[in-house]
Amino acid sequence: MTRDHKLEFLEQIGGIKGLSDILKTNIEKGIYGDDADLLKRKNAFGSNTYPQKKGRSFWMFLWEAWQDLTLIILMVAAVASLVLGIKTEGIKEGWYDGASIAFAVILVIVVTAVSDYKQSLQFQNLNEEKRNIHMEVIRGGKRVNVSIYDIVVGDVVPLNIGDQVPADGILITGHSLAIDESSMTGESKIVHKSSREPFLMSGCKVADGSGTMLVTSVGINTEWGLLMASISEDTGEETPLQVRLNGVATFIGIVGLTVALLVLVVLMIRFFTGHGKDPDGKIRFKAGKTSVSDAVDGAIKILTVAVTIVVVAVPEGLPLAVTLTLAYSMRKMMADKALVRRLSACETMGSATTICSDKTGTLTLNQMTVVDAYVGGKKVDPPENKSQLSPKLLSLLIEGIAQNTNGSVFIPEGGGDLEVSGSPTEKAILVWGVKMGMNFDAVRSESTVIHVFPFNSQKKRGGVALQLPDSEVRIHWKGAAEIVLSSCTAYIDGNDDIIPMDDEKALLFKKAIEDMAASSLRCIAIAYRSYEMDKVPVGEEELSRWSLPEDDLVLLAIIGLKDPCRPSVKEAVQLCQSAGVKVRMVTGDNLQTARAIALECGILGLDEDAVEPTLIEGRVFREYSVEEREKHVEKILVMGRSSPNDKLLLVQALRKKGHVVAVTGDGTNDAPALHEADIGLSMGIQGTEVAKESSDIIILDDNFASVVKVVRWGRSVYANIQKFIQFQLTVNVAALIINVVAAISSGDVPLNAVQLLWVNLIMDTLGALALATEPPTDHLMHRSPVGRREPLITNIMWRNLLIQAAYQVTVLLILNFRGKSLLDLKHDNAEYANKVKNTIIFNSFVLCQIFNEFNARKPDEVNIFEGITKNHLFMGIVAVTLILQIIIIEFIGKFTSTVKLNWKQWLVSVAIGFISWPLAFVGKLIPVPETPLHKFFLRFSRHTNPQSTET
Repeated sequence: MTRDHKLEFLEQIGGIKGLSDILKTNIEKGIYGDDADLLKRKNAFGSNTYPQKKGRSFWMFLWEAWQDLTLIILMVAAVASLVLGIKTEGIKEGWYDGASIAFAVILVIVVTAVSDYKQSLQFQNLNEEKRNIHMEVIRGGKRVNVSIYDIVVGDVVPLNIGDQVPADGILITGHSLAIDESSMTGESKIVHKSSREPFLMSGCKVADGSGTMLVTSVGINTEWGLLMASISEDTGEETPLQVRLNGVATFIGIVGLTVALLVLVVLMIRFFTGHGKDPDGKIRFKAGKTSVSDAVDGAIKILTVAVTIVVVAVPEGLPLAVTLTLAYSMRKMMADKALVRRLSACETMGSATTICSDKTGTLTLNQMTVVDAYVGGKKVDPPENKSQLSPKLLSLLIEGIAQNTNGSVFIPEGGGDLEVSGSPTEKAILVWGVKMGMNFDAVRSESTVIHVFPFNSQKKRGGVALQLPDSEVRIHWKGAAEIVLSSCTAYIDGNDDIIPMDDEKALLFKKAIEDMAASSLRCIAIAYRSYEMDKVPVGEEELSRWSLPEDDLVLLAIIGLKDPCRPSVKEAVQLCQSAGVKVRMVTGDNLQTARAIALECGILGLDEDAVEPTLIEGRVFREYSVEEREKHVEKILVMGRSSPNDKLLLVQALRKKGHVVAVTGDGTNDAPALHEADIGLSMGIQGTEVAKESSDIIILDDNFASVVKVVRWGRSVYANIQKFIQFQLTVNVAALIINVVAAISSGDVPLNAVQLLWVNLIMDTLGALALATEPPTDHLMHRSPVGRREPLITNIMWRNLLIQAAYQVTVLLILNFRGKSLLDLKHDNAEYANKVKNTIIFNSFVLCQIFNEFNARKPDEVNIFEGITKNHLFMGIVAVTLILQIIIIEFIGKFTSTVKLNWKQWLVSVAIGFISWPLAFVGKLIPVPETPLHKFFLRFSRHTNPQSTET
């Protein structure tokens, strides 16, 4: 019936009442909702979940990992080396080199596959969390908050603007209820729901109005469930930073390949012209004398040398480092109450230059209470003191509070505390009504609701039309105090007389509103008017389009609600300001309330002259021309009485001025601004599903301090990637230069393929893990934001990289060409001396990288050891790397073409590595000028980013 929208069948079974009887539910109180009832319903109708396509298996990641071009080249090299080794040295010892390369390649493939698979699982878990929406349902007469997965057939679900329809169902009651069914039908058409068109489809969004629905089918039995079960969410999103790094890695790979080909050509020419010599000084190839077999062996050895250069040149670890950093940051941000919906937001947040924040619930606690009230033309103190109010005035006020609300008051049958539900504003007003003696259910039953105008953030008010027992019609309005007051032509005094609103009294009420606002209170006015029954539209369709009269209102009360600032917000705002991130407050409250809260939060300084345009009304900003907006936008710190469209205009103007804008929002109408901003931050508690869908990050606790934590993590992502780039490129540049120079000059390389694979493995994977998981520090929040046009490799990084690479290349090339004499190896066997020399070069090179890992932690700070003990993972990885290196040299050297070293030779290696520490310290004292190389990479790094605004 629901899927095919069979209205005739619904009417045959007695309409919504007949259907509720069949489903054993009450359309007002819902199902009973105990565990036994829920289990019975799940067994009968299924649960509100759907089978999801399994993610890719580990074997798929393994399959993808080995298809890397470099690894394929290495596999070919492993086979060639194996064949060559067995041929020249026999099967007993000749398999070492080939097997070692094969083992290293397999290890690289497995480590890459495991890393990617773990990140895939993590992203799946985050997606599951993203889909786990919490909603209110009515069970046993009270509203309870449940997961969308726990909704069962027969549940009665209240729907408000911005909600997602959680399952298929039938409309029970609705007021101006409009549903956006584009997610199901593909057409961006808003469908108005009524008793003639009552069918609601799961997955659609409430575009306007409010209502309640009866759930008729859940999970796989809904259209949405069938659709979602047939698709799987793609978690392979590449962020702009990953795209840039892939470009950099590709570029460096091309350079490495070019150099390797050049070396191959040079060595082949040297070999076949008789200039190539072995370690004993014997010429390797003599035309007409060397056999074809030996010539082929020599050519394969040269090919292996070229392959090692490719191995060292390609920085495979760069994209992996981004994946590790993002995954680590996402997990930690989750602990800091931020759920990342789009990966790219992690890195973009680090570049944010301004945050446009909501007031209510973000800067404030969203725990409202009525602390001030003007009722009957005079102040009531305390506000719940009903003895100062006349019976008719009290009755009208309580009627307006009880009927003109989306909230409810539940009284437990066995006694106990009242349970009040609704938005924080509505809860505060309902609690105030209860304190004045309101019996919620009794008042609601005394009159019939004809039509509802749900609260609208554009008009900033909501209304309800009631039919009383004597057929009189009464319309109640509630909303922003000065807006409702402007529609009032009279007020009720303490004697129940309706007094016309003269200028003097209007000024008195305005003054009361200003005083409340100056005390940072949110001001709400409650008013009503009588209406003639014969003017009320008769048909359901006409009634749904009826605009409630909003003129000639009679003022009942003006109340002030206190919503205190969050305790941590002032420090958070100050932290943002010291980080070069300007915080702007955009609120629907009036200008005086906004000003008071902004002063309390530190957005406005006490000595600041809070005048236009620093403090501006949304209406004024809206009326500016485009040029005026751009001229004044950077001065605006507080915008009051703003509509969602004003927020959008503000974001657009700021972005045009080159700002990277983060926006917080919770309402359905905030969706355009959230979408337009560089980073949209929706609220997890108060945010509507529409707002969450349009956002990049969901702040789970609605707290501004969590927004600042996101900025810290965003900066940390970018900083950690830069640390790893500096570290990785130092390794690549040094190893490439050492091998190229040695190969061209002597025809051999000191660092062979197995050794370089080991270096790549520990530096790419373990190094990435160590540097990618550096937690954010306060130092990050004392820098300016990274601009859109900022290069990935900064001047400071170039300085550190070039100093370290120059040191490593110089020392290791000296060891390569003068090592035998310096290390007193002249009297030893030439082949053994060569192996010792190459082992010391390899060991020194690895130790240089271990010590350089410490330098890379703090590229722009002198004290590289600050906070080192807190990062247990970093210390663990350094220790593991060191232990593995000792094992390789001392115990399994034959597999890596190395020999055991004595304590003096170990001391030489440690000393070479250790010197890089003081060198880094001295290097940081050198100024960093612009260089042509830096300008080239700046230009290149921009062009490799397809999402760059400049491109």
